Amino acid sequence: MTEPFLVVSGLDAFYGAAQILFSVGFELAPGEVVALMGRNGAGKTTTLESIMGLVARRTGSIVFRGRELVRLRPYEIARLGLGFVPEDRRIFTDLTVLENLEVGRRRPMQSSETASEPWTPERLFQLFPNLAEARNRSAGRMSGGEQQMLTIARTLMGNPLAILLDEPSEGIAPIIVDQMIGMIAELKRSGVAILVSEQNLPFAAAVADRAYILEHGQIKFTDDIRSLIQNEEARRAYLEL
Repeated sequence: MTEPFLVVSGLDAFYGAAQILFSVGFELAPGEVVALMGRNGAGKTTTLESIMGLVARRTGSIVFRGRELVRLRPYEIARLGLGFVPEDRRIFTDLTVLENLEVGRRRPMQSSETASEPWTPERLFQLFPNLAEARNRSAGRMSGGEQQMLTIARTLMGNPLAILLDEPSEGIAPIIVDQMIGMIAELKRSGVAILVSEQNLPFAAAVADRAYILEHGQIKFTDDIRSLIQNEEARRAYLEL
């Protein structure tokens, strides 16, 4: 059995005095896609931000490739090979697509666990044809879906070993969602591990191997994605509005 890339256990997270996560735990293996699911406000984004060190107060254990992350700062975590794609994109709107990609450029890490071919703009343009057509366009003039693609591409320019994707299908056109599904499949084939925060079950079903469901900051369901699709009780209790 493949050793997990990422092991989260007993994770508690706080915003001020308010506790948001309660003993959250899960695993992510190399080349695996895991969906972290739940309704709005369940704690999905807080979980991803806690892993990346963007939540000031968190306790428990977050181990990535044998390294404990809880006491590390965000840039130290990123340098270990963990990429983060936030829901709100945070692109540089005054820069072109190519310039945004160059901002994210980082030398590939030496690892036998992933594909050796580094991510370059030309390789990313094959993965994201929309970006190829707009390579010299200001990022602020792109659609929301194209900006989401650019955020993912910029993260890949850092040649991460694993990526945290926060709500990638939220608020974008169906045709772009289909391209996102193909992109995630290609990343998986290349050996990149992906933890995707998502509340869109059809999207999660198309990309994920396994699913965890959060409810009020606690893990309430753990199984493979097919079992979740067949489990009407779990879907009704934790995903339906």
